[in-house]
Amino acid sequence: MLIENDFRLAAPLDDVWEFLQDVPALAPCLPGAELTGEQPDGSFTGGVKVSMGPVSLRFTGVAQIRSSDPSTHTMVLHAAGSEARGRGTAEMSVTASLAPAGAGATSMHVVQDLQISGAAAQYGRGMISDVTSVLLGSFTDCIAANAEARSRGGTVTVTRAAPASGFRIGVSAALMALRRVVRRFLGPSTRPA
Repeated sequence: MLIENDFRLAAPLDDVWEFLQDVPALAPCLPGAELTGEQPDGSFTGGVKVSMGPVSLRFTGVAQIRSSDPSTHTMVLHAAGSEARGRGTAEMSVTASLAPAGAGATSMHVVQDLQISGAAAQYGRGMISDVTSVLLGSFTDCIAANAEARSRGGTVTVTRAAPASGFRIGVSAALMALRRVVRRFLGPSTRPA
């Protein structure tokens, strides 16, 4: 499934771009993520733990920057893994495109091509999309904080994203779904008059 999100980061484009290229510094920004090693081919091993309602999933696998174009500020990150208890797999290709957003800010357009099988797939596209949006919101907030800290110079302490709490994610995703339903019923009618 394809999931698209747009974010505005309160940090300069060059600083955000530089931070995105540093996978070991970037990993703590993804809620529930942890790197465990770096491979000779430039890929990274690690895991992600996410709770969605009563189900807690831990995926282990490999992530790698597949392409990075500084002239267009576009990068592609690919990650694939399997659930620790053998209950499914996940594969994701993330394309992030940056552009200046004025006043020292950066806009980020993210396209995720996500394939999930097993326990996580039972939640359906809407819930997976909402949960992913919540996680990406935390991810971009963390990127902005770290990129801004880097731009000020000196020693940078990596700011970690908040843990991937099932309750927090569930509430945020449910609110997103509720807003979507309200817009559908209370928004402008598309029926002919």
